[in-house]
Amino acid sequence: MDSFDLSRRLAAEALGTGILVATVVGSGIMAETLTKDVALALLCNTLPTGAILVVLITVLGPISGAHFNPAVTLVFTGKRELPVQEAVLYIIAQIAGGIAGTIAAHLMFGLHVLDISMKARTGGAQWFAEAVAAFGLVATILGGIRFQRNAVPWLVGLYITAAYWFTASTSFANPAVAIARSLTNTFAGIRPIDLPGFIVAELLGAILASLLMNWLLGRPEVRGPVRIAQEPSP
Repeated sequence: MDSFDLSRRLAAEALGTGILVATVVGSGIMAETLTKDVALALLCNTLPTGAILVVLITVLGPISGAHFNPAVTLVFTGKRELPVQEAVLYIIAQIAGGIAGTIAAHLMFGLHVLDISMKARTGGAQWFAEAVAAFGLVATILGGIRFQRNAVPWLVGLYITAAYWFTASTSFANPAVAIARSLTNTFAGIRPIDLPGFIVAELLGAILASLLMNWLLGRPEVRGPVRIAQEPSP
């Protein structure tokens, strides 16, 4: 596998997070334009998000690892697969890229460059949903890397597609994306005041998933063969 220098890896993280956010925000704006049916709008928001994740992880994964998510970066830093100094730069690149993605979506649809969201997303149920969403995302990534690395882009895309619908929060599962979505007063938005609860829940969910999966995926103990019947006496 090719080894890319830090500047290219940071560019890949910023680009990937930016395109991801542009897809989330842009498809939400398009959905609101095309229909007043909230369920249909959510579906129109879900499918492009899952699809773009498959593309982004496939194309940019070989460069930076395709984290696009501070919670994922935190997990791999905890596993000592990414130095702390580089992890900090990854997170900065992800947040900056995400904000750029919101700006791009707004410009494509003729909206203000940035617009603080007024959409309330708060409460214990929403926070728990975000913890579950992040937990499942990290578990999917770690399990996929262990057993079927080539399938990780599809596993993540399919997981997020499902999590949009089975979580009360519609599965942000990503602090950088949450920050970027606080800057759009559209379908995908979240009030800035609601960010701390979401971000804490996402990080906790990611950490819990890492702890569990590190144990669950640990190398099994080597044992002797199980004897079903006694060997016959000579």
